[in-house]
Amino acid sequence: MTADNGDTRLNKFISETGICSRREADRLIEQGLVRVNGEVAGMGVRVSDADQVTVRGKPLRAKPKAVYLVYNKPIGITCTTDRAIPENIVDAVNYHARIFPIGRLDKPSCGLILLTNDGDIVNKILRAGNAHEKEYIVSMDKPITDDFVAKMSAGVPILDTVTKPCKVRKIGPRTINIILTQGLNRQIRRMAEYLDYRVTSLKRVRIMNIHLGELKPGQWRYVSEQELGLINRMIAGSSKTEEASVLEQPKAARQGPRIRDKAPARGRSADDGRREGRRGPTGAGRANARTGGKADRPGTRSGGKAGARSGARPGARPGGKKPGR
Repeated sequence: MTADNGDTRLNKFISETGICSRREADRLIEQGLVRVNGEVAGMGVRVSDADQVTVRGKPLRAKPKAVYLVYNKPIGITCTTDRAIPENIVDAVNYHARIFPIGRLDKPSCGLILLTNDGDIVNKILRAGNAHEKEYIVSMDKPITDDFVAKMSAGVPILDTVTKPCKVRKIGPRTINIILTQGLNRQIRRMAEYLDYRVTSLKRVRIMNIHLGELKPGQWRYVSEQELGLINRMIAGSSKTEEASVLEQPKAARQGPRIRDKAPARGRSADDGRREGRRGPTGAGRANARTGGKADRPGTRSGGKAGARSGARPGARPGGKKPGR
């Protein structure tokens, strides 16, 4: 499928034929193995269906028919297309053509995930700004309180942002139903951890209008024509750009560090912690980023002496000096 202006990036054009991923297409282009209308192609070239593209001297085959699968991912399966990784989702599904997951479910989680060969639909569904719902059944390690439900619903500070308001309801002594329109890294687990809960099981049961239903773990089915028609209507006005999808994530989520998101240490405000987290290459802020928040706790050695002192005296700079004006 070409872009709205009549053309699309060459790497995307190649990947949509199913012969390789965009990253692999980039390598082929860099190696001079791709030609467009007889000329060796450079990176960033845009092409249309009217152009003749060859890879290693062979014309690209036609773009395959779009495929959309609903899969009930078991616990232990990793949502990656890298087949060198054991228990990867591609081998688990074992579909006869190249497909990839729309979004992720982390390895300890289970439930509904969509797979496709249609790159255009992916960011339309995933981008948080498009507000498409994803529904989960989640169990915790201790009884659910009204306060927990209220705080989860209102938004929780994780990954250098505050999660968007969501729908949460208690459905059992230790179980909730939660509906998100975001997809931050390990979002529900991080939200629960911030509130001193631990997720013991997490199952996704719905994405937009697609329900898991009676599909058993490890089974998959095709998205029905009726389901696909409704999805297309729901995403008709959605942004599909990869850049928009990436920029929708907070900085910490884009960079991908593993951060333990807990409340700030006693005597320090959340703003203090955020300011320290943005400091330069020296000081407690960088130590905090490296150690997952441990430098925020008074007396911790992980950030060095300076980190310990900055945790003990609110607002102090590393080394114990008074903050400047």
